[in-house]
Amino acid sequence: MASIELRNIKKSFGAVNVIKGVNLDVKKGEFMVFVGPSGCGKSTLLRLISGLEDITSGEMLFDGKVVNSLTPSKRGIAMVFQSYALYPHMTVYENMAFGLKLEKGHSKDEIRKRVERAADMLQIRQYLDRLPKQLSGGQRQRVAIGRAITRDPKVFLFDEPLSNLDAALRVATRIEIAKLHEEMNDVTMIYVTHDQVEAMTLADRICVLRDGLVEQVGTPMELYERPDSLFVAGFIGSPKMNFLTGEKAAAQNCTTLGIRGEHMTVSPDGIWEGTVIHTENLGADSYVYLEMGEEEPVVVRLDGASDYQSGTKLRVSPQPENIHRFDEAGKPIR
Repeated sequence: MASIELRNIKKSFGAVNVIKGVNLDVKKGEFMVFVGPSGCGKSTLLRLISGLEDITSGEMLFDGKVVNSLTPSKRGIAMVFQSYALYPHMTVYENMAFGLKLEKGHSKDEIRKRVERAADMLQIRQYLDRLPKQLSGGQRQRVAIGRAITRDPKVFLFDEPLSNLDAALRVATRIEIAKLHEEMNDVTMIYVTHDQVEAMTLADRICVLRDGLVEQVGTPMELYERPDSLFVAGFIGSPKMNFLTGEKAAAQNCTTLGIRGEHMTVSPDGIWEGTVIHTENLGADSYVYLEMGEEEPVVVRLDGASDYQSGTKLRVSPQPENIHRFDEAGKPIR
């Protein structure tokens, strides 16, 4: 495993500054997830860590040693991409063994043991003699992950590895990756995703990126419960936090009042009134969307038995202990 330090890392493509000065420490054995909107620089930052892109300025350190000039093969990393990047003419075994054969110095027996160990971890041993075209998308992604495992890297880098899978396969493969981290707890993992659930369920810590800079780093619940900015409050969580302005915010001595849907109570004596414009019944939960004079509908999260019809008037109140207050600059007032 390796610790990774990013010291004022910048990356420009011509006149376009993509990474604008990132400082970040990733601990040994940590599962760090990069999230942020499209174009924020998360995949570029991952490629800088891997060595697939050159750093414009700043220092990248692995275990305290500067690696700016090291090639990917010298950094002890293995990368899993969004596309499986499997060789179609090779069997699963041959795909997983390919990187070890290139490294040389590994006996056939050692290669087989490493491939079979990775295949057992990912429950794909029965597919070792098959070609990629004979596998499902989820199985192919596990082969790609297995190929990375066989190299016994210090650092795993994942670039949106589940985005090509359907919902059920994403859940199954996400569980496999979580189990993998538990079994290989001495390996550092950095994972890029746009998926809220992946970030919240996999990460030891999440790094939220915005416009080439770090907005906030913390555990999933730290970001969810104590966002450092209006941006993080609106980005982390699904559905996102409700934001209210005007008199509702002024009553709390702030410019913007934030409240999550599960922290709002429906009652006849609620302090705010809204009109139901839509209800989503999801089984255990229902999301009720209210028109309350804000730019966007206010979402109230209720139990699955709730079934309010469009046009219904509801009175709601925020739970005082769960109100978030933000100033004009979008910073929290605590």
